[in-house]
Amino acid sequence: MDELPGALGTSASLTLRLGQTVFSIASLLFMCLDVEFFNFTAFCFLVTIMGLVIPWSLTLALVDAYSIFVRRPARQPGIISIIVIGDWVLSFLSLAAGCSTASVTEVLIASGRSFCGGKLCNRYQLSAAMTFLSWFLSLASSLFNLWLLPSL
Repeated sequence: MDELPGALGTSASLTLRLGQTVFSIASLLFMCLDVEFFNFTAFCFLVTIMGLVIPWSLTLALVDAYSIFVRRPARQPGIISIIVIGDWVLSFLSLAAGCSTASVTEVLIASGRSFCGGKLCNRYQLSAAMTFLSWFLSLASSLFNLWLLPSL
C-alpha cells in the first residue's frame, strides 16, 4: 500500500499534529492572558475545547513520532476509526468554539469599548483566528485518516 501523506504514522501527520498543538496553545494563551474571559460563556467554551485539543494532538504527535522512528506505522482499523471519530468530534467542537468566540467578540466591538477595552478585543480576535487555524489542520488530518480507513 502506498503511503498517504497526512495519514497516521507519516511525517506529514506529525507536522499537522504539531501545528494543531501550536495553534491551540496560542489560542489558549491569547484567551487566558486576560482574567475577564470567564464572563462570557463562548470564551469559556473555547478554553475548554482548546484544553481538550492540546492533549489529543500531543498524544497523536507522539504516536506519529514513534511510528516514524520505528518505521512501522500503526495501521489497525480499530485504532484509525477511533482517531477519525476523535478528530471529527474535536474538529467540529473547535469550529463551534471559534465561531462563537468570533461572533461574541464582534458583538463586543460593535457595542463600543465599554465591555472590551483596547487590546482586549484584539486578543479575543487573535484567539479565534488561532482556533480556526487549529480547526483547519484538525479537519485535514481527519480527512486523510478517513481516506486511509477503507483501504485497511
